[in-house]
Amino acid sequence: MLPMEGMRVIALEHAVAAPLCTRHLADMGADVIKIERPGDGDFARAYDDYVNGICSHFIWLNRGKRSVTLDVKNPDARTALDRLIAGADVLVQNLAPGAAARLGLTHEALKPSNPGLVVCDISGYGESGPFVQKKAYDLLIQAESGLISVTGSPDEPSRVGISIADIATGMYALTGILGALVRRGRTGAGCNVKVAMLDALGEWMTYPMLRHAYAGSPPPRVPTSHPAIAPYGAHRTKDGQVILGLQNEREWAVFCDKVLGNAGVRTDPRFATQHQRRANRDALTAVIEDFFSTMTSADVSALLDSAGIANGRLNEPIDVWNHVQFSARDRWRQVGTEAGPVRGLLPPFTFADEEAPVGDVPSVGQHTDEVLREIGLSTAQIAAMRAAGAL
Repeated sequence: MLPMEGMRVIALEHAVAAPLCTRHLADMGADVIKIERPGDGDFARAYDDYVNGICSHFIWLNRGKRSVTLDVKNPDARTALDRLIAGADVLVQNLAPGAAARLGLTHEALKPSNPGLVVCDISGYGESGPFVQKKAYDLLIQAESGLISVTGSPDEPSRVGISIADIATGMYALTGILGALVRRGRTGAGCNVKVAMLDALGEWMTYPMLRHAYAGSPPPRVPTSHPAIAPYGAHRTKDGQVILGLQNEREWAVFCDKVLGNAGVRTDPRFATQHQRRANRDALTAVIEDFFSTMTSADVSALLDSAGIANGRLNEPIDVWNHVQFSARDRWRQVGTEAGPVRGLLPPFTFADEEAPVGDVPSVGQHTDEVLREIGLSTAQIAAMRAAGAL
């Protein structure tokens, strides 16, 4: 049995954060009903058309869900939504600031008709404070949280190349919901989980904040290295580069003895401690790259492996798509879409006794009639609602 098998999740969602959360709930077996606007649906459907004419983001975030179109401002559609919520275990929403309250979709408003309901509210900056009404997109939260200030090159800060603020928020929403369901299993009572994007990245920025606040030292931007550890990052070889990392003094000694074959580097005053290696990072990199200069990347990687030193390759997305480790572990599955099947990875969490379902990506409103019939609406009622523009 999957962990959320038999549970129903209603998702009033768009973009990335909430859809990522609910997709993982679907991966755990939940029946996720995605409420979309009649017509175009979730605006993330139009982000791109890279996968056979379908948005890559939407495929990633929405497989395994059922799509229902409802104009929630229409009385008949709202009645249908209320019926769905009354029989649900979880409601997830990342509507615009204040929208859920205006629609009567807060936990307090819904609790009387469904005391066990877990409501997860996702916002940009929280529900109070001077930023409460500000729009919050991933780039803006990366900037406000300070993440961009520690990312990029010494000359230019950079956005992280994926929607990391949304992803962090979606995963904390998932964690909060699962915790709330565990508590409900003990008490029978639902609750209100609130997750703000700024809080999610604020948590992830704790190390840089502590360093800057207490040591007056903002972390330097070291594109493929680590602001606190050396050697750590990309090092050039005869035909390219290898990424390597050392975590402690024991590994540093092994690296000098078994990789460089030079104990003198280990005792060099410039490199004798982590602090000194960090302060003399450029000089240390030059020593290592001089040794690697006559070796191919494959040879360097093999040498590092033999010494037990962590290393990796600087892959492009297509290299990861073809990564031997995914295929060797049978991690790929077929995902159905309206434009035909595409490849998709199994979710990162694996239950040894039950494989996560890898459901299809729904078209807009694909399951509207099916779901409305499940809550007791007749074919004639559904047709009348559609004619009135409620669906």
